[in-house]
Amino acid sequence: AMVFNHPLYLSIIFLMVFFLSILGKSLSNLKKFSIILVILAFFSTVLWSFFLRGPTPLFKLGFIQISKESLLYGLAMGIRIDTMIVSGIIFLSTTRTEDFTQGLSSLGLPFPVSFALSLSFRLVPTFAATSSTIVQAQKSRGLDLESGRLWKRIRKHIPLLIPILIYAIRNTDLLAMALESKGFGFKKKRTYYLRFKSTWQDWLSISILAGLIAFSFYLRLNGYGAIFHRI
Repeated sequence: AMVFNHPLYLSIIFLMVFFLSILGKSLSNLKKFSIILVILAFFSTVLWSFFLRGPTPLFKLGFIQISKESLLYGLAMGIRIDTMIVSGIIFLSTTRTEDFTQGLSSLGLPFPVSFALSLSFRLVPTFAATSSTIVQAQKSRGLDLESGRLWKRIRKHIPLLIPILIYAIRNTDLLAMALESKGFGFKKKRTYYLRFKSTWQDWLSISILAGLIAFSFYLRLNGYGAIFHRI
C-alpha cells in the first residue's frame, strides 16, 4: 500500500486485504471500526484536496484551489490508511498473543522485549474497559459529560484521567510484583511450550507476498500507480 498513490491500484490492494479478512473470519471485528474507516477516508480526501495542487484545476476560490490530481491523491491516501488499519485488525483477530510472543522470540528478539510488546496487546482492552467503568461510575454520581459545547465536554473528561492513571500505576505495580515472584528473567535461556515449524503453506504465502511486493515496485518504477511523484 505504501508503493502506490493512485486510488485504482490501492483499491485493488484494499479488496485483496478485505478478502483476507473474510478468510480470517475477522469481519465482526472489522464492523466495529467501520465508522472510523469511513471518517478517515473522508477527511483524508478533503484535507489533501486543499493542501495539494495539480495541473488540472476543478475548483478555485481565492487562494483555495482543488485539482483533479489532489482529489484523487486524497482519496488514495484514505484508502491507504484504511488498508493498513484493516491489515492490523486481521492480524490481531487471527493471531494469539502467545503466538505473537513466540514468533518474535523465534526471530531472535530478546524474550523480555517480546513479552513487553505482547503484553501491550493485553493491557489495551483492560484499560479501555476500566475507562468505561470509571466514566459510568462518575455518571451515576451525577457528573454531566454530555451537555455543553465540545471544548467544555473535553474539559469535563480531564478529571477522569486521575483515577485512570492511578489504576494504570497500581496495575503495573501488581504486574511487576507478580513477575518478580515467578522469577521472571532469572534464567536467560528459556524453554517454550509452543513450538512452531514452517510448513510449505507458510513458504508459499511468503513467496506470493514477496512476488506481489516485487511486482508492485516494478510497476511503480515504470511509472504506474502514481498521481504525484511522491510516496
